[in-house]
Amino acid sequence: MIVFEQARLPMVRPGEWELAGRRVAVRMFPYSGDVGPPPFRFDAVERRFVARKAEGTVTVGPPDAELWRLALVRLPAGPALVGPSESVEEIHGAYRAAAEGALFSGRAVYLLDPEPASLPETPQSACVALFWSMPGRALPLASLSEALRRGILSGCLLPLLPGWTLEPRALEEAALAVRDAGAGFLAPILPAGDGQARRAIVEAAACVDPAFSERLFERVHHGDWGNELREGVSRFSELCARVGLATVPPRPVGLHEPAGNAAAARRLEEKAQALLEDEHRAALFHAAVRWIDESGRDLAPIAREGNFRKVFPFGTELAREAEEAFYGRNA
Repeated sequence: MIVFEQARLPMVRPGEWELAGRRVAVRMFPYSGDVGPPPFRFDAVERRFVARKAEGTVTVGPPDAELWRLALVRLPAGPALVGPSESVEEIHGAYRAAAEGALFSGRAVYLLDPEPASLPETPQSACVALFWSMPGRALPLASLSEALRRGILSGCLLPLLPGWTLEPRALEEAALAVRDAGAGFLAPILPAGDGQARRAIVEAAACVDPAFSERLFERVHHGDWGNELREGVSRFSELCARVGLATVPPRPVGLHEPAGNAAAARRLEEKAQALLEDEHRAALFHAAVRWIDESGRDLAPIAREGNFRKVFPFGTELAREAEEAFYGRNA
């Protein structure tokens, strides 16, 4: 039995996360509690499978967008991630209220696994819809089609798992399915590599095919995990380029966010994504993105006046990258 329990206050958590190459400053949980089918979900922020109970209580956030907006007022600046949703969204309306509250707060918003009833009407340019793709899990075509119909930029997230999603046939099937559904991107998620995360991969695979999970066990626990992932990322990028899919989600522009700031943050995020082998430099780029998000002013005029490097505390190289975005030049 699944019990839905109404919460009086929004469930919001500030932090510092990276989602498929994009910064997230706030997570918003319209529904809290992993209960009901499917037996596992993939948390793209934590980069691991999470087990779901067959029975239990799901806490439902308030269906009031203004309450969600007010909950964000004193939290750190930057994009918000809303979701995931639940199949009862049409009844409770918590996800849509959270999404609209985040949009009205002026933030850029990422919508994680929204149901059709979850999707806000406007403004489309301020949000991006993200759906996760896995073998054995059909794409949520109804939600994806509705998001695209409303003009919301949409695409999918794919965990790159050696012996499973990184197998050539599985990889190609995923990319073609996403492209044929009309989505614009398929973003890779590199899984957490600790022992618990690897055990969860095998357990999730067992829900798809028990015999397959037995074969996967050896690959996951005793294979050359690091090299397989590095080679897999390269194959993934080549495949997506061939079928016309981007590998990083677009960065939305919040209603109260200067367009130049959003462009500079987007460019630095994408530069960081290309530095997977250099964690120190990638972290520096992400810190610069946080600084831009939290600057509280339109930085483009400062760049045009030639004063940006005087206020930007991350050195000449990163300042140059940001300035190129302020000037409207492509990477």
